[in-house]
Amino acid sequence: MKLKIWQVDAFASKPLEGNPAAIVPLESWLDADLMLRIAAENNVAETAFFVKTGAGTYDLRWFAPNREVDLCGHATLASAWIIFGKIEPALNEVRFATRSGELVVTRGDGGNIMSLPSADSEPLVPPAGFAEALGKALGGTPPKELHISAKGGAGAKALIAVWDTPEQVKALALKADLEQVAMQVGAGSVLATAAGGGKPYDMVSRFFAPHYGVPEDPVTGSAHCALTPFWARRLGKKILKARQASPRGGDLLCTDDGARTVIQGTCALYLTGEIEV
Repeated sequence: MKLKIWQVDAFASKPLEGNPAAIVPLESWLDADLMLRIAAENNVAETAFFVKTGAGTYDLRWFAPNREVDLCGHATLASAWIIFGKIEPALNEVRFATRSGELVVTRGDGGNIMSLPSADSEPLVPPAGFAEALGKALGGTPPKELHISAKGGAGAKALIAVWDTPEQVKALALKADLEQVAMQVGAGSVLATAAGGGKPYDMVSRFFAPHYGVPEDPVTGSAHCALTPFWARRLGKKILKARQASPRGGDLLCTDDGARTVIQGTCALYLTGEIEV
């Protein structure tokens, strides 16, 4: 069986930036184990598979290299970009049915715009020594604050760790078993973040998710579903410019729309091909 595949760099103005996603359109669903093995072979943060169900409507699923996930923003943005550019160029809006409900992506002049469900967070009182262990695992100082968000999927939550400055966040590097440390508080991922100071960014972040087979994700749309309402409340702003400061890096324009987080970003095509399975 031959399948088309595109690799798209999401939240990127040109190839080799942003976050790569593999996009595989299907006529009908494959066995989940086969899709997982394809994702493992692709070995990017997410492989997205979609099946057309109607005019401008698709079922969409996302697979990390080691499991299916509940929500992936960058692969959703990349999937819509491929549909708009390669499959249904007359569309201005695409609707995806997913495990996280209906997700809508529309064309925009400054990049396509997607609406995702927001994720609330609350302060975390960690076990003794936890902040120090987390800082050590990330090769930095302990964070000054810890919060927990329901966003995370697969029964795990997301830990929001706040540092004082963007420079502290940018200097982080995985040094130890972060998964073991984070799972002490039931977190499958760590959102390391700091206020950006508005020059030019309102917030800066990194996203580490070894629990999902992704030591560090370059640019993470779904993480900003938790970070956007978190920083919007603190900064008193609805629209925030965000920088994910991974080695590849990427920019996002995020809007706090109550129960939804609206994210805008550009994409760049890296690879067009065909796989045989």
